[in-house]
Order: sequence, then C-alpha cells, then structure tokens
Amino acid sequence: MEVQAKELTQLIRKEKNARMRLKLLALLHFHDGKSRYQIAAYLKVSRTSVNKWISSYLSHGLKGLKDKKHSGRPPFLTPEQESQLSAYVTKRLKKMDKDKIGGPEIKAYISSSFGIDYEISSVYRILSRLGLS
Repeated sequence: MEVQAKELTQLIRKEKNARMRLKLLALLHFHDGKSRYQIAAYLKVSRTSVNKWISSYLSHGLKGLKDKKHSGRPPFLTPEQESQLSAYVTKRLKKMDKDKIGGPEIKAYISSSFGIDYEISSVYRILSRLGLS
C-alpha cells in the first residue's frame, strides 16, 4: 500500500513527533524522485538513515517507520536484590531515632551486600524507582 504525495504532505503536517516527521519528509522527497544522497543532504541526516527508512517503508509500509522500543542497559541489581535493598531501607527508616539514612550509607550497603559499586546519583535513582526517595 503506497501512500500518495498528497497524503504524505497531510501526514507531515499532522505529525507531532519530529523524528517521524523527518522520516515522512524523506519519503516525500523519495516519492518526488530525489536520490537517497540528495535526501540525506537536504534533511541533514546520514544516508544510512535514509536507506533504512525507505527500505523499511517499502517492506512494511508506514508501520515500518515507527520507532522500535529501546531496551537500554539491564539493571545491575536483580529484582531479589532490589527487594532486599527496599527491605533494608524501609527497616532503617522505621528505626530512625536520631540518625538519618543517607545515600552514602545505602551505597556502602549495596557495595558490601551485592559487590556492586554505584555512583551516588545512581543510588538516588534506584531509590526513586523503588519509591523510597
């Protein structure tokens, strides 16, 4: 199912995502007979990107242009370790009489219990993700 230039123009105007708009613009130029080199130069993107977008469109239609989910780096702590950390922090918070629990103490606990050395900012990010910040 090939999209016509008029439809592409309408899609570009409606599209809010800048990356998708760029891909649709590349398709529009491809539709107009421009080479992939020309499209890349005009849109100031790599020719490899233009090749991927056009190939994906030709193979899968407009659905092929949608961004795939990026998985990112897996966490160092396992779910069990996170649960143990959460229990430790919760226990320490309940026990807080005069002293407060802080990032450095939690960082030291993670290092001694799990053998993982985090930056302090990463410790706070983990606490936030666990709902403990």
